[in-house]
Amino acid sequence: MHVDPLSNSLAPWHPAWLIKASVVCHAGAALVGVSLPSAWPWVVGILGCNHALLAGTGLWPRSRALGANWLRLPVEAAQRNEVALTLDDGPHPEVTPAVLDMLEAHQAKATFFFIAKHAQAHPQLCREIVLRGHSVQNHSFHHRLYFSLLGPRAMAQEIQTAQEVLSEITGEQPRFFRAPAGLRNPFLDPVLHRLGLQLVTWTRRGFDTVQTHPERVFARLTRGLAGGDIVLLHDGNAALTGAQRPVVLEVLPRLLRHFTEVGLRCVTLPQAIPAGVHAP
Repeated sequence: MHVDPLSNSLAPWHPAWLIKASVVCHAGAALVGVSLPSAWPWVVGILGCNHALLAGTGLWPRSRALGANWLRLPVEAAQRNEVALTLDDGPHPEVTPAVLDMLEAHQAKATFFFIAKHAQAHPQLCREIVLRGHSVQNHSFHHRLYFSLLGPRAMAQEIQTAQEVLSEITGEQPRFFRAPAGLRNPFLDPVLHRLGLQLVTWTRRGFDTVQTHPERVFARLTRGLAGGDIVLLHDGNAALTGAQRPVVLEVLPRLLRHFTEVGLRCVTLPQAIPAGVHAP
């Protein structure tokens, strides 16, 4: 199945305010540098500060300064007491099936942001996830640690290849993208727009790839938990407890019980965010 990268991008791309400001900054710096050669040291300093600001903003996953970003579910979903449980970095041949069974036991639905290279190795597991009513979304093809350092062409190839692979395996085209580790640069927003994808981060995360104590992960996820939250866990690259058990498998049953106890309903991102609705 070939994914048309332009199929969902009917409206023109509008750069975020920080990108606009950076363009103005560069244009002004060039003008000053040409008209006042003696001011070049100041120009270089200003441009250096601008690039540092762009880089720092890219290291802040929940920022909207580089483009639209779903940090929470829409107001309507929050009013319905819906939360979105998202799991990153899978599929894992042992952990993911255990997660699926736990979700089924609690009648909960989740969104899996899969690394497409891993999905290629476990296509039947990906199809089972969709058959069980869950959602598979785009988390890049390789999940490169230096993803945020890629240029626009390499970034587009990484994301579009994942889009094509996941669509081919599941029969459903992903609508959402989560950057590896949540890190990005100014090139990501126009690439996502061209590919018809929306960036999703999270409201709360448990750091379960590094935190080996399940109770601490659970506490981080549930402190102030409310309708509209997007919760992040990992079925891939999960930290291990002292007993060598993936932390997610210790946290998830307790978290799902907590959802029920406080009256929250666990839904997928496509269920909570209607097609055509875009992040602020």
